[in-house]
Amino acid sequence: MDVPLWLALLVVGFLGIKLIRPPWWLVAVLLLGGYIVADSVLGPAVGAVVK
Repeated sequence: MDVPLWLALLVVGFLGIKLIRPPWWLVAVLLLGGYIVADSVLGPAVGAVVK
């Protein structure tokens, strides 16, 4: 199943806010950082580690 990156990040962010209730700025930093890392040279390396 192929899920767009933006949709996966949105779902993870929404669930994180509902379940853990962290500060909004922390959620924004984590989502933006994850998006930047996924689109960088480190993306394939992180993908290999996660698989």
